[in-house]
Amino acid sequence: MKATMKSEESDKAPVWGGGERGPVGWWKNGRAFFAEVRNEMRRVTWPSRKEVYATTFVVLLTAIFFGVYLYAIDLGLTAAMNWLFKATNVA
Repeated sequence: MKATMKSEESDKAPVWGGGERGPVGWWKNGRAFFAEVRNEMRRVTWPSRKEVYATTFVVLLTAIFFGVYLYAIDLGLTAAMNWLFKATNVA
């Protein structure tokens, strides 16, 4: 019974291929994929140069802000740990 199940499964096309097997099927599937990619890229709404500059500025400003914020927290925690170690004579 298991042998018949395996032979039936091997006759089916692979799920990921969706079509023909071998080099010819691979070539046709690849061409179809890239044709779909080209069509999809035509539908994309691309941002204007002004929008790109504005969002880049926001990202850089946010990164700098959080960098400074985390640096300040690190300094505060380091000072607190040093004070705690000195107060308990551990260090």
